[in-house]
Amino acid sequence: MASAATSTSTDVKPPSAVLALTELPRALAEFGSLPWAAPLLATAPRGDGHPVLVLPGFTTTDRSTAVLRRYLTRMGYDAHTWDLGRNLGPRAVGLQGEKLVDRLNAVHELTGKKVSLVGWSLGGVMARMVSRRVPEAVRQVISLGSPFTGTPRATNVWRAYELLTGQRIDDNHTREQLRESATPPPVPSTAIWSREDGIVAWQNCVEPFASNSDNIEVHGSHCGLGVNPAVLYAVADRLAQPEDDWKPFNRHGLVRAMFYPSAGHA
Repeated sequence: MASAATSTSTDVKPPSAVLALTELPRALAEFGSLPWAAPLLATAPRGDGHPVLVLPGFTTTDRSTAVLRRYLTRMGYDAHTWDLGRNLGPRAVGLQGEKLVDRLNAVHELTGKKVSLVGWSLGGVMARMVSRRVPEAVRQVISLGSPFTGTPRATNVWRAYELLTGQRIDDNHTREQLRESATPPPVPSTAIWSREDGIVAWQNCVEPFASNSDNIEVHGSHCGLGVNPAVLYAVADRLAQPEDDWKPFNRHGLVRAMFYPSAGHA
């Protein structure tokens, strides 16, 4: 399979209007495909019971991650909500992510185990941030369509982000957070993304190459990532990696060939 390529250009553009306008029907189609995909999803590796904290995307709540969390629970994981209401950036997690750090520490202390973080879109950017704040509490990070590098203007929602979060995307604090987020986290990390994303530029969602980072490309919309069968399978596969023996995604096998257009390091 072909490896993903990431652009280092600062002039990456937001997704096209066609992709943006078709986000909702494509997401509904992905949700509707779950019943026929159920037999394949059931073949994903079983979990070891460790805790997984699932972070919703921009403007959404824990309700948006219900399908993903139910699937992870059925696969043998201890899936947790983030419990911080609607994701409005720093208004939800604090300027330095301190509220999310508190939530992560609470799950870590409750279970006595390191916590895997699964973040959708802005939630993935936040997951990377808190993994740097308290790496001793984090097992791995998985981001779904998260624009953690490049220019934040390469999205179709950056104006809404400024309006709803009260944070300007070009202020010093935001630029520093983006510089921090662009490098791989201090724990194993996997970026899952789609070239057909209609909200954020896929080039800004690709994990830089590192010994403990990986990229998995899927077909699908941005708004459907949390209900996309390929994404659910990939998340379960990544979470099943042993804590002390993490390996990149296995590109071989019939199930993987059916689900993924390409998967590889940037």
